[in-house]
Amino acid sequence: MIGPVTAILGLSKGRVCGEDAFVRMMSRADREAARTWMAVSERDMYSALPPAFIADWDSTVNTRYGHQEEVEVGYNPHKPGRGSHHPLLCVVAGTRLALHMEWRPGNAVIGKWHIGLGDGKVNWNGKIKPSPLDVGFGQSFIMAATNDRVPCVYVDGREIHNLDPKDPLEVVYGGENPFPEVPTGRIHPELLEMKHSDQQHFDTIVNGVGRIGFSRGGKAAQWNDETMTDVFLTRAKDFISEKKDQPFFLFYALHQPHVPRIPSPRFAGSTGKGPRGDVIAELDWCVGEILAHLKTLGLDDDTIVVFSSDNGPVLDDGYQDEARGKNGDHKPAGPLRGGKYSMFDGGSRVPMILRAPGRVTPGETPALFSHLDFLASFAHLAGIKIPEGETADSQNMSAALLGLDPVGSDHLVTEGLGTKTVVRQGSWVFIPPHEGAAMFAEKGIETGNSLEPQLYDLNVDIGQRTNVAEAHPDKVKSLKSLLDSVQGDPHAGTAE
Repeated sequence: MIGPVTAILGLSKGRVCGEDAFVRMMSRADREAARTWMAVSERDMYSALPPAFIADWDSTVNTRYGHQEEVEVGYNPHKPGRGSHHPLLCVVAGTRLALHMEWRPGNAVIGKWHIGLGDGKVNWNGKIKPSPLDVGFGQSFIMAATNDRVPCVYVDGREIHNLDPKDPLEVVYGGENPFPEVPTGRIHPELLEMKHSDQQHFDTIVNGVGRIGFSRGGKAAQWNDETMTDVFLTRAKDFISEKKDQPFFLFYALHQPHVPRIPSPRFAGSTGKGPRGDVIAELDWCVGEILAHLKTLGLDDDTIVVFSSDNGPVLDDGYQDEARGKNGDHKPAGPLRGGKYSMFDGGSRVPMILRAPGRVTPGETPALFSHLDFLASFAHLAGIKIPEGETADSQNMSAALLGLDPVGSDHLVTEGLGTKTVVRQGSWVFIPPHEGAAMFAEKGIETGNSLEPQLYDLNVDIGQRTNVAEAHPDKVKSLKSLLDSVQGDPHAGTAE
């Protein structure tokens, strides 16, 4: 136990995450796999974080078994019969953990949530339940869904922020536009300031951008994309100031790199790399602002700061924002194969940076670690005993988290789109046969699908270019057996 834990977890929900900045900061070849980074801004990394512990963890969103990408909208963690979605609760360190903390009011989530609201049908004009307040957070100020989905409003606690009851909000997903008086990007492309590049980002137009889904009303509550950074950052700073004299946990979910990539005027055009480059620079600045705020309050030496991402990079993710053209020869995923959505490591292998002055020695580790392990690990560090069965797939990896264990998890299982699974053990990655296209055509990203079993040894083939399944049938058999056993165990994780 290290005493009361004050922690800030910044999980960049942006699908491109700031991987460019992190790759530029890494000077050694074995760090080129890094695509995302934790707790630093590009310009502040070495000056502000001398005690940083850089970890090339395979920080997928699960420890033993969980979803990489699929989320059930309106998921209620207290309803039975939805075990397949339960592990996602632990992606946000502190959700379940907070339920067992005496200082639950000191927990907050600010930013991009996207783990579900409501019980399947949300009453946007009333009290929204369940919400983050029902999974352990004392405060919550989030966007209702994602940057590219309606409703484009903030949710403060259980209510839409600044909603005028005389102008109720209506939201519909799928089918034809039920609000013919509300223009869509598909019918009125001339109204778009940023055009779509696929067949889903062309529904209701909000701030000159077509979104996914249809909405009507709630005009006073509608966000301004260009001020979103300041809105969330100010809320995060205010929370830290409010809780500076007590232990607190802040999940600051950065929205910037998620599409549509719309920087604030402060950063628009600042990088010469288009909107994608600008929002990555803006994300860097935001983290630097948080670190500076901690220092101003005298909290920087007593606060654990962690930064990571939920998946690998993607250039074109639905909008014509010059991401591919401005990218040039840069490889956002470094030597890794694939990207967001992929079963290859480029889809889910994300390193982290943890800043914990006096608790970690600066350096790096190859330890295998998962975002889900934050739950059990932080609970252990805080001296909190979580009842058996409440940890889902989270395991106590605090030794790896603090750089004391170079191995970490024995194995990880990731689940991507369409419940397609991958297992990693040691340096070996096994992808069982999966039907489907070899490419996400609109994204330009390999899926990892193949009718043949795939086996890769990352020690000699970090890019997963040579399938050695035929040469190692025993390894294929053992990893398949391991995967089958994990899939058959609903309580694979334990908290020690």
